[in-house]
Amino acid sequence: MQTPATAALEAAGVAHRTTEYDPPAGGGYGDAVVASLGLDPDTVGKTLVASLDDDRHVLAVVAVSATLDLKALARLAGAKRAALADPAVAERLTGCVVGGISPLGSRRPLPVYVDEQLTIADEVHVSGGRRGLELSLDPAELVRAVDATVGPIAT
Repeated sequence: MQTPATAALEAAGVAHRTTEYDPPAGGGYGDAVVASLGLDPDTVGKTLVASLDDDRHVLAVVAVSATLDLKALARLAGAKRAALADPAVAERLTGCVVGGISPLGSRRPLPVYVDEQLTIADEVHVSGGRRGLELSLDPAELVRAVDATVGPIAT
């Protein structure tokens, strides 16, 4: 099944693999990916939508094993404060449901910030734009495909 995320990778000429899994009902999507596919939680990215104090929204990608540092994200984005966006806002901006938000193919183009720890692995895994679909690719290619800013945004 093609999604805007897979279409974006194909348009950018990025080699990737797609893997389907059974998503849980009711949350814990990152942990479910790790458990279902037997992946290292340090290489599985969760994509979060954040609101900055200057009325901008951004996507932040951090490992499932980490927590987004909102102060660090705000600094990297040139803002004073950041907060997680309301789930309904995140879904409206990205065109994806929570648990399936991808850093690729967002309905509204949003700046992407990737935690530097995700870029050291040989392969990273991110949502394919719907629950139950995971993309695996070279982290440098992910950064290139979304024109991401890389920095320390996780604890």
